Amino acid sequence: MTLTCPQCGNDRNFQVKTLQMHVFHLEDGRVEVSEETRPAVLEVLCDECESAMKFEEFEDTLRKEVMLTIGAR
Repeated sequence: MTLTCPQCGNDRNFQVKTLQMHVFHLEDGRVEVSEETRPAVLEVLCDECESAMKFEEFEDTLRKEVMLTIGAR
């Protein structure tokens, strides 16, 4: 598996921005989580130059590995 930023050539460090929802309620002065979703990938950026990467164009194997590693859906 390889990935290289087309802008700067970085092939090691990338940022994955995710979105996750949590539903909570208050019970006896405590915050309790009653529901949460798995994170969804919103954006992938090069960590060096912050150029946007097209996550949907990653190799299937790499995309699945990223999603598994961060616990995304």
